[in-house]
Amino acid sequence: MYLTTEVAKQVNIHPNTVRLYEEWGYISPAPRSSSGYRMFSDVHLFQLQVIRTAFRCEICLGNIRAKARAIIRASGNEDFDLAYQLSKSYLTHLQKEYAHALEAIAIVEEWLDGRVVTSTQTYSRKEAARALEVTPEVVRNWERNGLLIVPRLANGYRAYTENEINTMKIIRTLRTAHYSMSAILRLLNKTEQSKILNVKDVLDTPGDHEDIISVTDRLTHSLEEGIESAHELIRLLKPKSKESMDIRKD
Repeated sequence: MYLTTEVAKQVNIHPNTVRLYEEWGYISPAPRSSSGYRMFSDVHLFQLQVIRTAFRCEICLGNIRAKARAIIRASGNEDFDLAYQLSKSYLTHLQKEYAHALEAIAIVEEWLDGRVVTSTQTYSRKEAARALEVTPEVVRNWERNGLLIVPRLANGYRAYTENEINTMKIIRTLRTAHYSMSAILRLLNKTEQSKILNVKDVLDTPGDHEDIISVTDRLTHSLEEGIESAHELIRLLKPKSKESMDIRKD
């Protein structure tokens, strides 16, 4: 049995965090000693290991955080079989997100290979938004964040050409795959400097001048770490799952 401070030290978290996890149902309720102290067991220690592993993936997009919490809650209820099954589903979800991110990179690489456009046709913002099946406000937001610089006609109206339309297709593709605005801006700036780029590296490598870095500024790297954590969750939970117990009985 462990006191709160002892079990917290085992998993390198603050004792108050252990109390919060118990309050939130992330670990089983701890019995009290005759003197009123919480007493934790190896089951609690295991549940804390599950929490630490699940929360190692910091991405909150695409229901990733919600799926991690579902695993933790199942483990906190000592339903380790459900937690194991949810971990396998979690891994599949992360792998799909990763494939989506790589697919977006492939689309960008194709665009870079054939990005020269000679058409002189122009579009209004509303027409450009309609062509991309987004709202004009989304396009305006991209402009405000520096992702898109639109030339103007003599009368001052913005004129979206095929070049801007293609750039917006790339922005839309990368945003759909959950790349951050900062990562996309970094890539677009690099494409102005060179035609030969490792797109994955550019999207995944923040510049020295970027003071605040989020996990989606290094999306593929963060997803790779998440997939590794999901594999670890499966390894942790499998020995306690019904599936594993049935195999041992046979």
